[in-house]
Formats: sequence, C-alpha cells, structure tokens
Amino acid sequence: MSPTMASSSLCVFAAMSGAAAGRPPAGASGAAVPGGRLATSKGISKSKRAVAQPLAASVVTETPTPAIAAPAPPARAPGVDAPRRRGGRGGGEHAAWKSVRQERWEGALEVEGELPLWLVGTTSPVRGSSAPAIFDQQIKMEYTTVCLQDGTYLRNGPGLWNLGDYGFRHLFDGYAMLVRVSFRNGRAVGAHRQIESGAYKAARASGKVCYREFSEVPKTEGFLSYVGQLASLFSGSSLTDNSNTGVVRLGDGRVLCLTETVKGSFVVDPDTLDTIGKFEYTDKLGGLIHAAHPIVTDTEFWTLIPDLIRPGYSVVRMDAGSNERQFVGRVDCRGGPAPGWVHSFPVTDHYVVVPEMPLRYCAKNLLRAEPTPLYKFEWHPESGSYMHVMCKASGKVVASVEVPPYVTFHYINAYEETDEEGRVTAIVADCCEHNANTSILDKLRLHNLRSSTGQDVLPDARVGRFRIPLDGSPFGELETALDPDEHGRGMDMCSINPAHVGKKYRYAYACGANRPCNFPNTLTKVDLVDKTAKNWYEEGSVPSEPFFVPRPGAVEEDDGVAISMVSARDGSAYALVLDAKTFQEVARAKFPYAMPYGLHCCWVPRG
Repeated sequence: MSPTMASSSLCVFAAMSGAAAGRPPAGASGAAVPGGRLATSKGISKSKRAVAQPLAASVVTETPTPAIAAPAPPARAPGVDAPRRRGGRGGGEHAAWKSVRQERWEGALEVEGELPLWLVGTTSPVRGSSAPAIFDQQIKMEYTTVCLQDGTYLRNGPGLWNLGDYGFRHLFDGYAMLVRVSFRNGRAVGAHRQIESGAYKAARASGKVCYREFSEVPKTEGFLSYVGQLASLFSGSSLTDNSNTGVVRLGDGRVLCLTETVKGSFVVDPDTLDTIGKFEYTDKLGGLIHAAHPIVTDTEFWTLIPDLIRPGYSVVRMDAGSNERQFVGRVDCRGGPAPGWVHSFPVTDHYVVVPEMPLRYCAKNLLRAEPTPLYKFEWHPESGSYMHVMCKASGKVVASVEVPPYVTFHYINAYEETDEEGRVTAIVADCCEHNANTSILDKLRLHNLRSSTGQDVLPDARVGRFRIPLDGSPFGELETALDPDEHGRGMDMCSINPAHVGKKYRYAYACGANRPCNFPNTLTKVDLVDKTAKNWYEEGSVPSEPFFVPRPGAVEEDDGVAISMVSARDGSAYALVLDAKTFQEVARAKFPYAMPYGLHCCWVPRG
C-alpha cells in the first residue's frame, strides 16, 4: 500500500505549508503607484553601480557606458499597484512589495554592459566601450569553439498581493507570476504573465479570496458556510492550486510551476508563458501535499510526500517523460505530533536525505480563520530533530540520527564521504539554516517588508552543514560551514552548478545581507573550500535568487554566469548578469517598469 496517504482529510492542512518557501503570484489591473517610475538610460546613468566586494568594503564604482542594446522597449508598460487595505498606499514603499498592474507584457529589453556571446547565441562581436576586459580571452575562445548556450531564464514568484481594496498579509500569499528573459540572437527579450491557476481565476472573477492560501482563508458567512468550508478543507478541494513557488524543467523538456499542494502543479510554455494545464499524476499514490522543490535531472524526478495521518514521509521517483510516480520507500517520523515541514530536501548519487524538522505541520492552526505567528506549523523542539537517509536502490533507511534543532526552507546540496577504500562512511548535507529561529516566517509578512525603518530586523542565517554517519551512530552533527559574517549573517534562495547536484562541490550562489536590513539584499557567492564569500550589493535594491548557468564546455565549477532579477529602489527592474568566477556585474537587461520580488527560477536551453 502506498503509504502516504490515506490521502485523506488531515493531509490537507499541510497543503498550505506549500507557501512557506516562496509563495508569490500574479497581477491584475489597477492604478499606478506613486513613487514608481520607468527605468530609462538617463535615470540609470545617474545611479552608482555595484561590484563584487567584501560586505564591509565600499560598494560603488563608476557607471559603465551602455554597450549592446536591444531595440528600445515600448513606451508604455505596466506599472505596479500598492495594496490598499493592510499596509496602505504609501508612496515610499519599495516596488518589490507591490503588485504588477497588468496581467501580461512582452518586449525587447535595453541591455547595459555586455552579455557573453555564448549566452546570447551569437558569434558576432557584440561589444561596447564599457565591456569588461575579462571577456577578451573568452570571446577569442568562443569564436574558435562556436559553443552556444542561449536560452530562457524563468522566475516564478509574487505578482499580485491585492484584490480591489483587500490586501494580502504575507509574502507567500500572492498569485503566481512568471517572468521570462530570453537571450537569443544577440538580444534580450523580457516578458511576464500571471499563471492561470484556479485560485487566481476565481479571485479575478469574484474579487475575493476563494481558496485557502498560506495565511488567507475565504471569508465565511454564517455557520453553514463555515461547515461547508471545513468539509471542502478535509476533501482538499478548498486548498489553493496557486503555483507560486518553484519552476523546473523536466528531463523531457516540459516546464512545471509548483507549490506544496499537489494540485498546484501546472505545465507552462516557456516561450509564450501560457498556462497549458495542470500536471496530473497518473499513479494511485494520492497525497495532497509534497515538497515544493523536487530534485530534477535529465532522467529522474524525486520528491517527498508527507503523511499527516501516520506521521512520516514517502519517497517517490518518476522517470523523465512520465506522469507516474513510483513508490521507493517510507520513513517513519521519530518525533511528533506530526511530520516536520519539508519544503525541500537534498539527494546524493545513491541516497535520499529526508529531514525531520521540529517545525511541524499543525492541523488546528490550519482550521483557524486568522493565522498564528507560525501559520500552519508549530514549533516542537522537545520532539527532537532528525535526519534520515534512504538508499535509492533498495528503499531502505540506512541511517536515522538525531541532530540539534534547526529551521531551514532550502537545502543547498548533499554528497557522500568515502574512506580510502571507497566505502561511503557519511553523508554531508548543506542548507540555509536560520539558527533554529522560527521568527523568519512572521518577518515575511508584507506589513513588515513594506514598513522598513532602516533597523536591522532580519533574523540571522548561516550555511548549516549536517554530517550524518552511516556506521549506526545515533547522533549526527550540525555546524556552521563558514563564518556567517562573510555573507552578512543572511543566507537563503540558493543555487549551484547543476552538474554537482548530489556530488562534492565548492561553490553556492545565494542571497545574503548588507546590514542593517529587514530582508536579504545582496547576492553572494560562497566558497566552501576557502571559507570565503564574494558579495554584490546595490543600495536599496532587492535581488531574487541568483541562478547559475554554466558555460558550454566549461571544466571549472564556477565557469558561467549567475542571473538574478532585481527590484531597484527607484522603481526600475532588471535582470542582472554576473560573471560567476569574479562575481562582477557584466550586464543588466532592463525592464521598462517596476517588478515585484520573486522566488525561484530555472534555465531552459533553446530547443
């Protein structure tokens, strides 16, 4: 029997957890926001430019002259709306926390700086006076190899946080919006579009919340309405399908947008951003929730399905090109009263690591009309914190160790330690760890993000490193992998070179902090061997997850670029391209309108 799910009833309460990793969605129509302005080359030229640097160092350098430029974008472009009820209009609010005003837009982007030839799919010289000299040797090499990797950067995340006069409470509540930057034929073309989930379409039609989001619940009118809501909750029909968290490219080329509810998986067209339809599983494993971040390779898809009735997790896999999940094995929880929240998890070549965090799903919190500070979860440090290791081939649990309490949304990577004879002796798993402090969930309320007073209120975070012995020991280790001051004691939203997933690695790219701040505001390259970090920072900007794209034919782990969408303080937005080796900015592709903050991203190669 496929353990997870008696898929029943209380499984639902976890679906809402599916937001906590980044639950933001799409935009509708409304009035332009005071304070937001279109980005122009004139406006940009007055701003100072950021470079990679130690956080303690001075940050600004001279502004480069614009180099290659795509055709100018349309003069009229969407603005942003400020939520009007909770939080008010406030012209001083950052555009990162405002809704996009139009449902969709597409146009050519002005490029400042120089995009690498291999990224934009051309062997013609595309240079300007500001082009960094570091690319001279690369250009000669590219002319010789003619090795191109042009494609599309996709980012999923917040787009619409208000319905009429009603403003959402939490970062993870908004309706999903995809952002696209296509690098092709020497140009950059941008677009955004709302993901047409059932939750979004119902809200757009009715002007109110119709499904249970992360902290939002449809308003009831009387006792019978409340009873009906409970019935729909236990059946799963009232759970959101708002796929505002992740976006992944499957091995067969399909692109999925995901959240933690199973029903919130949608296939999208990476070129048009059309919502093609729901991704339906053809198996009988059931389940209402799953990890928002599956592990996806060219051949496989791995995920975890929490079981809220008999606390535990099912480990499942799926072949590329298939919609049928296969049950691999089950991990029973060692603590209680419910499974720990599992937003993401890591794997190695031969093992799946199943975390059991003391931040546990909570049925009674889901039933509340108003959220608690921990929303759909409860903190149970007395229940213990554990890390389990399952063999991919046999489905057997080969290690289950107790570790110090921890809080994490996102795992970075894991790999196997071996002895001199090649036998695996331990698993090392790294994550963005919040020092066992659950307050990060409540700090992500939109009110907190919009009302920054310049105080240092962002909770500390670190690169937490687990070591899980495979010799039968009952305890594992959790330590800090490098000095957190290297990245401003902020660490989340991470990516690595995809060739190193499940293998030993050196570099990670994430969002860090330049304090004082109330939200991660830098991009950080972490070197886990030298125990150092390089940081990109631009005052007042809010960058999203930096995604690593390797250069074709690269041998070194950090040979490529890191791409991040940035919401600037002046109301502009741009796709920032950093040389992943030096962590220096090489180009920015500028949108002609403000862009809200977003969460996770992926790369879709052309063809």
